[in-house]
Amino acid sequence: MDSKVNEISFWRSLAVQLRVIDALLRREFITRYGRYNIGFMWLFAEPMMFTIGVTVLWRYIHHAGHSTFHEVTIVSFVITGYSQVMLWRNATARCANAIEPNLGLLYHRNVRVLDLMWARIILEVAGATISVIVLSSVGIATGLMDPPADILMMAAGWLLLAWYAISVGLTVGALSEFSETFSRLYHVFMYLYLPLSGSLYMVEWLPGQVQKYALWLPTVNASEMIHGGYYGNAVHSYYNPMYLILVNLVLMLFGLSLINIASLRVEPQ
Repeated sequence: MDSKVNEISFWRSLAVQLRVIDALLRREFITRYGRYNIGFMWLFAEPMMFTIGVTVLWRYIHHAGHSTFHEVTIVSFVITGYSQVMLWRNATARCANAIEPNLGLLYHRNVRVLDLMWARIILEVAGATISVIVLSSVGIATGLMDPPADILMMAAGWLLLAWYAISVGLTVGALSEFSETFSRLYHVFMYLYLPLSGSLYMVEWLPGQVQKYALWLPTVNASEMIHGGYYGNAVHSYYNPMYLILVNLVLMLFGLSLINIASLRVEPQ
């Protein structure tokens, strides 16, 4: 009898928290994109403008005779690569300083710090996912890109990268509550990490002695899965999904533990 009551209580609590996250998502959406101008379309306009700019530059370099790696087209590489940057960069950066501006919401009984994080993370992950699907679909339809060679591998790499972004986002969100300096330094770190993340290169392009060190970075493994899934046998991709899963598990547990500590600091008792 007690187990049945506990089960009903669990599902009721879950339904309440899902409604809370849904409400926070709607609030975040309106606050960020508003109801005017092109609103949510900026999510696609930014990577589209970036892709066009890089493509024009590459065309100039190509005609100047400096093009390499002919098996990889610049449009496909920029779309798949920059979408990865949008995913991990935005999902983690939006969690920084997410608590302080929303302290008033925590006085509602069912709103928790973790809910604030989930609302921001879900919006960023969904936005980046929609962006890569739309841009890839347009590229394939216009003939600028070929269809993916292995869409399941691409999807697996994308999901693992999203999991990594969620885990790091929770950690960043909690640590930024403890130290404003950390939040500022993390934004600098993101820009320094960008050229190392694997989004803008493939491991096989690196010198042999550097490749093994690059694969210690979780984002490089996810990027290799995404690029390997898209290009198939045209490229040689290096990745270790089990290593990435293990890193994500550790980061997720660490992030949730820090969120719990941060909650004790700011949530009304």
